[in-house]
Amino acid sequence: MIKAVFFDLYQTLVSFEPPREEIQAKALQEYGIEASPDAFRRPLSIADEFIYQEIARLPFSRRSKEEQAVLWAKYERIVLKEAGVPVSDDLIRFLLQKMHQTKMKTVPFADVIPALTDLKKRGIILGLISNVERDISPLLKETGLEPLLDVVVTSQDAGVNKPNPEIFHKVLRRAGVKASEAIYVGDQYQIDILGAQKAGMKGILLDRNGYYADITDCPRIQSLSELPHYLTE
Repeated sequence: MIKAVFFDLYQTLVSFEPPREEIQAKALQEYGIEASPDAFRRPLSIADEFIYQEIARLPFSRRSKEEQAVLWAKYERIVLKEAGVPVSDDLIRFLLQKMHQTKMKTVPFADVIPALTDLKKRGIILGLISNVERDISPLLKETGLEPLLDVVVTSQDAGVNKPNPEIFHKVLRRAGVKASEAIYVGDQYQIDILGAQKAGMKGILLDRNGYYADITDCPRIQSLSELPHYLTE
């Protein structure tokens, strides 16, 4: 019987407003390149996987500003290449400047509050594991997630990043449950799912847009409303 469900944060529980694909398309239009926001959804997901793996390898806090700038340039290059947009250093500099200037609000996905509220009513312990190196309490309050989460562990707390099993073990200890009694839900296969599996937990891949049909060694869902099905498996 599952006693606890833990979640990743970005692109699992929360996203951004305005959406990143709209910001990307608008910036390109200002540069003189016409592009649809839809063309950037999958490329952004691919670039996210790159950046998350880089952060897992070496956190931003341990990189110089110059190294961070190089990493974000590589991120943007991946987005453009995957979207079929001709890449130039000048364009990347322009886009990074625009992204830096744009203010984005963090918002929960539409299915998040209803799904977590339902799980809470079922007596499930709810938690968060995120590779962030700052206090996210204000963000959790702003998005309405704080009262729904019993345990929050960040890489700042744990001293390690996902997929290191220790960050998963830390949340298990805080929640007082065994790995076999817990589920971890995330949108990144390498970082979230394989990390959870190495820690002995069941990993569930949240694939909101159906990009990962080739992943078959873990459950795959498109909405958090599907989670109750896995509580008794």
